[in-house]
Amino acid sequence: MTVRLAAAEARSTSLVEGGRETVRISCAFVNNMPDGAFEATERQFLGLLDGASGSEVIEVRLYTMNGIPRQEKTARRIAEGYLSLTNIYLEPPDVLIVTGSNPIEPRIEDEPYWDDLAELLSWARRHVRSTLLSCLSAHAALKIFDDVARVRLPAKCTGVFPQDVEVAHELTEGLDPKILLPHSRWNSAPRESLERVGYDVLVHSEKTGWGAAVREKDGRQLVLVQGHPEYDPWSLLREYRRDAGRYVRHERDDLPYLPYHCVSPDEWEDLERIHHEIIDGNRDPLIFDQYPFDEVGARAPWPWHAAATRLFANWLSSVKRGED
Repeated sequence: MTVRLAAAEARSTSLVEGGRETVRISCAFVNNMPDGAFEATERQFLGLLDGASGSEVIEVRLYTMNGIPRQEKTARRIAEGYLSLTNIYLEPPDVLIVTGSNPIEPRIEDEPYWDDLAELLSWARRHVRSTLLSCLSAHAALKIFDDVARVRLPAKCTGVFPQDVEVAHELTEGLDPKILLPHSRWNSAPRESLERVGYDVLVHSEKTGWGAAVREKDGRQLVLVQGHPEYDPWSLLREYRRDAGRYVRHERDDLPYLPYHCVSPDEWEDLERIHHEIIDGNRDPLIFDQYPFDEVGARAPWPWHAAATRLFANWLSSVKRGED
């Protein structure tokens, strides 16, 4: 494994434990996901970094920010392995990853952690060689730096979708012109707005909008990702199970959205049938509970994994080239 976690109480070191291998890239990972997805998001991003790192050693330090309510289990995980966001300013990393978060407020500026997020992104713009922002944090950067507002979609964009790739860029080198990529979001920002303020859109489809974009300015790189290349094969099905479960238990009355192609093709028809039975008025929890989510999720395909790994490998390589 070439990704290792730095101890929460220690400052960065230059040697791998038990060896003499020099750390080439230091990474700060800021996890803003709610409790239900907190550990999964950490695992997914670190797994993607590990797969993309090759023979290089990447030291990762974990951070989270205040303003997100935490239950005891997640609070304990944060206390054991995460640093307060204030610590990141003491030792700038080579690269920074900031996850999305569950949008609560209609206006992104009204999110409870907005001030901390705005401070972090503004600081990173001056001190971090390359910053990769996922989903809500990507929308936050567009608002902070360019006054580009996110737009509420008429329906949730969720599923695995074909994407067109602009292959003539260092971040997309080696990718096929068409790839598959998961999306899961209620908001977007128009492609033309990104291009107007100087972003190169690298991944896009007419159905989902842009998936990834990049801009370089004053020697700093900013990568915005609306899609979710970090997702594992059963991430979307877990999201559906959560939302549909709340619906059939009458914990929420807004209809759940079935993610497009979130299971293997031979199991899609059965899942779609259960979904329509639920939303057409049969909110019987027994019907929902009898569906074998765990077994179906374990068989879900992962057709975006190679492309996601290559995208992150190219990103890390671009940072290393910037050192030379």
